[in-house]
Amino acid sequence: MFAVTAGVARAQDSVEPAGPTIEIGESVISDNEIRSRIQTIFREIEGLNRIFVSVSSGVVTLSGQVEEAPLAKKAEDLVSRVAGVVAIENRLTEETAVSERLKPVIGRFESRMQQTLDYLPLILVAALVWLLIGMLGWFVTTRKQPWEWLTPNAFIADLLRQTVWLAFVMFGALMALDILGATAVLGTILGAVGIIGLAIGFAVKDTVENYIASILLSIRQPFQPRDFIALEGMEGFVIRLTSRATILMDIDGNHIRIPNATVFKAKIVNYSRNPERRFSFELGVDADSVLHEALAVCHETLAGLDFVLRDPEPGAWIEKVGDSNVLIGVSGWINQTETDFIKARSEAIRTVKTALEQAGFALPEPIYRLRFDNGVPMPSAGQPETGAKRPADERTSATLKPVPAPDPSHAKTPPPEQVTDTGVDEAVLRKVDDERQQEPGGDLLSEDGKDELGERPKA
Repeated sequence: MFAVTAGVARAQDSVEPAGPTIEIGESVISDNEIRSRIQTIFREIEGLNRIFVSVSSGVVTLSGQVEEAPLAKKAEDLVSRVAGVVAIENRLTEETAVSERLKPVIGRFESRMQQTLDYLPLILVAALVWLLIGMLGWFVTTRKQPWEWLTPNAFIADLLRQTVWLAFVMFGALMALDILGATAVLGTILGAVGIIGLAIGFAVKDTVENYIASILLSIRQPFQPRDFIALEGMEGFVIRLTSRATILMDIDGNHIRIPNATVFKAKIVNYSRNPERRFSFELGVDADSVLHEALAVCHETLAGLDFVLRDPEPGAWIEKVGDSNVLIGVSGWINQTETDFIKARSEAIRTVKTALEQAGFALPEPIYRLRFDNGVPMPSAGQPETGAKRPADERTSATLKPVPAPDPSHAKTPPPEQVTDTGVDEAVLRKVDDERQQEPGGDLLSEDGKDELGERPKA
C-alpha cells in the first residue's frame, strides 16, 4: 500500500495534469486498469483509435501513428489526467502517407459541406430578407419625393438617396446575420471595413477633398453656367461643375479644368453676376491744354455712344500729371447682356481719342531736355547772357522743346459716328452650350436655382 501511494505521489509530482484527475473508482490502481481506461478513452476520440498503449509500473508508453501532430499532444494530455500514471513515454509518429494525411482534411471538408447543406434553407431565408430590404430601399430612394422637397439641389438629393439606400442595405445585412445567428461577425466586418476605409482615405485624400468641395460648391452656387469668371489668374465662361473639378472655357475656346478644392478656397470674380459693368482707360493730353474743356469733350463723347449707359453716367477725371502730359481717366458703363466688354472699351478709346484730336487737343509723346555743359550752369533758352563770354566748349547745350499745343478754344467738332459693332460675341457662348449639351446630366450647377446670396440668377 505504501509503495503504490508513494508511486502515485511521484506520478503527481512529475506530471502536472491539464485538468481534473480522471478517477477509475479504486484506491489501488493496477497497470491493466490504467491501460484499459486509456484505451477506452482513445476509442471514443476520432484519430486516437490507432494508438497502442502499454503500462508498466505506472509508466505509460504510447506508440503507433497519428494523422496530425496535434493529435499526439492531445493523447499525451489525456493520459496525464488518468489516475495512477507515473510517467508518459510518447513514441507516437506522424503519418507520412498522402492518403492518410488527407483523411482529416477531407473529413473536415465533408463536415463543413454537410453543415452548409443543413444551413442552406436558413441561408436562403436570410438572403431573401436581405434582398427584400434592399429592394425596399431602392424603391424608396428612386422616387422624386420627398428628396426634391428636402433639397432642391439635384446633387445633394442624389447623395442623400445613396446614403439612405446604403442604410437599407446595411440594415438588411444585419437582419440576415441575425437570422443566421452570426451577428458577432458584423463587428469584425465593420472593423475591417473601417481600417480599409482609413487606408483608402489617406491614399485618395485629394480626391475626397475635391468631392467634399463639390458638395459645398453645389450648395453655395457661387456661379452659374455661362457666367464669365476670373479664378486663380484664369478667366473663362463656366461650362459645368463636376464632382471633381470646375470646367471653364476661355475666350480663345480652350478648356480650363480646376480642382474643386482649389475653387472652393480661391478668390472668385464673377463678371456676370451684375449685368452692368464699368470699363475705364487713360489718355494723355498736352500739359498746356485747357483741362476742363478736355474733360468735357471726353464726357460728351462717351455720353453720345449708343452702348454706354446713361445711368450710371460716364465719367472723366484728371488721373495724374506726368512729365510732359496730363493723364485723363475716362470710364463708362455697359450692359453685358447686350454689349461685349472688350469691343465696347476698344470703341470708346478710339472715339474719345479721335474727338480730342479733332477738338485741337494734342496727345504728346514724352519729351526730354538734354544738357552738355560740363557741370557749368547754362542760361535758359532765349535768355541773353551777361558778362564775358565763355569758351564754346563750356557752353555747349542741346535743348528739345515741345511744340506748342493748338488752341483748343475753337468750336469742337462732333465725334464721328459709331460704325464698329459692339454686340455680344456669341461664338464662345455657343461652344459652351454645345459642351453642356454633350453631357446634360453631368453638371452640379442649377441654372434656375438660388445662389449663395439667396437670389436667383438674372436672365
